[in-house]
Amino acid sequence: MGASPRSHARGKPGKRIAWPQTLAAMRDDRLRVEHLRYAREAPRGGVLHCFVLDCSGSMLAGQRLALAKGLLIALFDRASAARAEAALVCFGGAGAHVRFGPAVPRWWNERWLRPVGGGGGTPLTSGIRRAAQLLERSARIRPAQQRWLWILTDGRTRDEPARPLDADEVVFVDFERDAIRLGRCEALADAWGAGLFTPEELIG
Repeated sequence: MGASPRSHARGKPGKRIAWPQTLAAMRDDRLRVEHLRYAREAPRGGVLHCFVLDCSGSMLAGQRLALAKGLLIALFDRASAARAEAALVCFGGAGAHVRFGPAVPRWWNERWLRPVGGGGGTPLTSGIRRAAQLLERSARIRPAQQRWLWILTDGRTRDEPARPLDADEVVFVDFERDAIRLGRCEALADAWGAGLFTPEELIG
């Protein structure tokens, strides 16, 4: 892609460019004005970013889980800087559990994320169900809050969970790197009307 698109783009006065959406619009093209997407004004009810992390055995291959944790640290830091709430649901093996939040992340993100381990199967449905419960509770307590659902997985599963009703925006981060691809993240993103990115598109 050459030089960072940040060096070429000039946004509208008073508007922040939403880089994940802008990069999705670009794909493999050079950055043009029509690709630019702008961040919406922060909702008065605040923002919650709920991250769902695949900790299954397949994520241990090729250091995928380590890459996912590195990306999570960066995303938690961004949420903290924006005073947004974050939550983390980990799934793998036999089930899923809430590892953090909902709360505004603090400076110790790297320290508590480092020990998160992986192994076992990929119970994606359990992970999504646990996140849906968390989002539903947040929607009852803070109905004006904007709720984002981020799913970090390699998609090595046959599960076909339903899209959580209380997720305003959904983003799949696809960690699949196998020679023979299942393409499950892409299929779910299409079915859910969700965003789809590789970790490399979000890091930096």
